[in-house]
Amino acid sequence: MEKQYNKTITACFVGYIVQAVVNNFAPLLFLFFQKSYHIPLSQITLLVTFNFGIQLLVDLLSVGFIDRIGYRASMVMAHALSAAGLVLLTVLPDVLPSPFVGILIAVMIYAVGGGLLEVLVSPVMEACPSDNKEKAMSMLHSFYCWGHAGVVLISTLFFYVAGIENWRILAIIWALIPVENAFVFARVPIAPLIEDGEAGMGLKELFRMKVFWILLVMMICAGASEQSVSQWASTFAEKGLGISKTAGDLAGPMAFAVLMGTSRLFYGRYGERIHLEHFMVYSSLLCILSYLGISIIPIPQLSLAACAVCGLSVGIMWPGTFSKAAAALPKGGTAMFALLALGGDIGCSGGPTLVGMVSGAFGDNLKMGVLAGIIFPVLLLMGIILCKKNM
Repeated sequence: MEKQYNKTITACFVGYIVQAVVNNFAPLLFLFFQKSYHIPLSQITLLVTFNFGIQLLVDLLSVGFIDRIGYRASMVMAHALSAAGLVLLTVLPDVLPSPFVGILIAVMIYAVGGGLLEVLVSPVMEACPSDNKEKAMSMLHSFYCWGHAGVVLISTLFFYVAGIENWRILAIIWALIPVENAFVFARVPIAPLIEDGEAGMGLKELFRMKVFWILLVMMICAGASEQSVSQWASTFAEKGLGISKTAGDLAGPMAFAVLMGTSRLFYGRYGERIHLEHFMVYSSLLCILSYLGISIIPIPQLSLAACAVCGLSVGIMWPGTFSKAAAALPKGGTAMFALLALGGDIGCSGGPTLVGMVSGAFGDNLKMGVLAGIIFPVLLLMGIILCKKNM
């Protein structure tokens, strides 16, 4: 039975690589767009907010239609939209009167695809027969990290060799990945998330369960703990060490993504020997220590090392919360996974916003912003303890 679903599991891994591409490729071109199309930086910044805003909306709306049209059709559609957005990014800015509107439309299309992937990939993976679902979930989420690292590395190398002005060629190459994976998902077996004859929980049922609210807060804190440092790591590296943007990206977000992926890969390989709850508790404690290291240690090199350690500490938080939810609410169904994805995305956007606001209030002091962000791993740790009492 498991062998029949090996191709499905591989396609899920590639699905998270696709999501990493749609989230992380365009930001590498923001300064180039600003110079080439004479777009103000304020509008460029809006693209990130718009991308995650659309994904949040899709997370919310998907509860109503995924079960109706089915996981296979939804998964193929998610990949098709991701590919279409990347291809249109190479065309619309040059054919529309306003290049910014062209970029915005392309971002909107691939953001819908990315939002659907956020909701779909984890439950499809969860439904696949597996000896240890926590291991499989952690391994799955490591592929987002490898995708993120790969996008930064390959794109940086391409821009260095071929020139950033040839970015359209690379965008088409990245678009081939979701095109191919869409054909794969059209053929592979997809197991039902809920057994035949049984219905998944509705929103009202979920909202009445205390454990669901604990898991939702944990998911918000998982996203916030991750992105509060990840989004600011490049700026931190540039300011603290006085290095270039490229070196800052490699020393900051790149190191963060690789260590986050390493943590997920480690649990994905050895999860049967490690208690998930214990691993999450120790990871949360390490995350709190890394936040303190970033904000208190006066030596820039050590603060940057604490940023990388933070990547290692947050690795298990997102997939671990998904796994705990699947175990605590086995009939949670699409609604549960969609709302947890929504919570995670709220954390991903809210965490860096809080850090930025507090930093601004203290005269652009990022250390104070990160210190304020310590609330997220603290709340997550409390959530793990409360979850144990309510399961």
